[in-house]
Amino acid sequence: MTASYDVIAIGAGHNGLVAAAYLAKAGKKVLVLESKGWPGGGVSTRELTLPGFRHDEHSNVHIMIQGNPMVTNDELGLFSRFGMEYHYFDTPHVTVFEDQSTIFSYKSLDKTCESIAKVSAHDAEAYRKFAEASMRMLPMFMSGLYAPPLPMGAFVAMIDQSDEGRDLFDAMQRSSADIANSLFESDKVKIHLVRLITENLQMPDELGTGMGMYLMPGIIHTYGVSAPIGGSGRLTESLVRCIEAYGGKVQCNSEVRRVIVSGGRATGVELADGEKFMARDAVIGGIHPKRLKNFIAGIEPRVLERAERVTPSPFSILLSHYALAEPAKFIAGPEVAQAKMVELVSTSNFSELMSDYDALRRGRMPARRLIAGGDDSHYDKTRVPPGRGVFYGVSFAPYDLADGGPSRWDEIKEEVADQSLAYYRRFISNMGDDNILARLVMSPLDMERSSPNSFVRGDMHGCAPYFYQTMAHRPTPDLGNYTVPGLDGFYLVGPFMHPGGGVFGAGRGTAIRMFDDLGMDFDRTVSA
Repeated sequence: MTASYDVIAIGAGHNGLVAAAYLAKAGKKVLVLESKGWPGGGVSTRELTLPGFRHDEHSNVHIMIQGNPMVTNDELGLFSRFGMEYHYFDTPHVTVFEDQSTIFSYKSLDKTCESIAKVSAHDAEAYRKFAEASMRMLPMFMSGLYAPPLPMGAFVAMIDQSDEGRDLFDAMQRSSADIANSLFESDKVKIHLVRLITENLQMPDELGTGMGMYLMPGIIHTYGVSAPIGGSGRLTESLVRCIEAYGGKVQCNSEVRRVIVSGGRATGVELADGEKFMARDAVIGGIHPKRLKNFIAGIEPRVLERAERVTPSPFSILLSHYALAEPAKFIAGPEVAQAKMVELVSTSNFSELMSDYDALRRGRMPARRLIAGGDDSHYDKTRVPPGRGVFYGVSFAPYDLADGGPSRWDEIKEEVADQSLAYYRRFISNMGDDNILARLVMSPLDMERSSPNSFVRGDMHGCAPYFYQTMAHRPTPDLGNYTVPGLDGFYLVGPFMHPGGGVFGAGRGTAIRMFDDLGMDFDRTVSA
């Protein structure tokens, strides 16, 4: 007998789990199907190297989710009922240069300006004005991040009504590098700000990426940045507990082969082994637009054509997970270890930094590595055995290598990781072989393999954050309202949807759209 549910979700990434949790809380019988043996997608924490060392498999810092009412109002009881706990950092971000000089971004605006003033008094004052403008604008922008997006025309008309909105619209057409060059004098200050923005997998000189540059100071000084105690995957675990507490089910090792469509409506799913599950109300799909045709037959050709044209982020990352005998020691001093996002920079020349990104654009690893990394054991002892360290190392890397394409990553990833390790050793005194107990390297190709229906071309953020892929045009104008034209009862969720990649808890927007279509009261559900 074929099992039947109200709602079936394909994929247990955190966004899909968020949408499923809201529907489960509303009383819907929910089933979440995940192909892997564990839930979480890009938000998972696992013992990747040795027993007792808990590594964040992908996401390592939670920034944008801090403005989500799911968190601020605890709408799902993740904190009060299901064990979620965040650690908030007084020092969200630091840049360490190869001469071991530093610039810190603190949650405190005053302290941040003091740090910048050590490099440039002019830039400290310019940053204060810039950050204050970002903070004034933030409420207008943040209110639209966790709900279905406004139509593009309505969004542009809205932000055109105020000075702050027009500044935002201007920034959305510019590049991060352009904004940095127009406001700041010191190359080190420019590098400090631009390197942080490019963590969103965007080139600093590409037009249409300036919005992140404009928003990030306001976010850092208003909300700060955070990480779950126990690892990024604790968010996933609390969401699974929430779904199960409301009678739902999360089933792993269950690969969905296709969406069952009847009379122009999604009515269920079929697994790779032939088992079927029927959905009375809806199917949620964590399926990248470039993969839709693999799961759903009969989508209008014009919709698929635009889905195929979705632009991925221009580069990916190579992750190196290290189990350490003792925690990492930064040469620049112990305060560096207290920051969550640690950018390690091998040049103090802004033009040279731009050339490093040019190499990525052309499918090559830059001669000066674009690296970042930190040891999570400094703030969270639950992640390691007593006295040990767990290092998370990021190297920006192209997905499609100029010499050999993506498949060559299997041949060279360890060699590339060794080269990045040589750069880490310029900033960390105890990253020698004697302190490294184990290492696991994940290339851009491995990223795609880990979530093939979301991380297409190794893009953990789904698609690039260009203006033409924002708001209701993310990922395309056809798909931007979480639905597929011509197919009822099917809803999209994932990093490629509004508001973007990273840990947003963005499934809330999908849930709101579904509540409206199903004639349910979202506000009553979240206030219960």
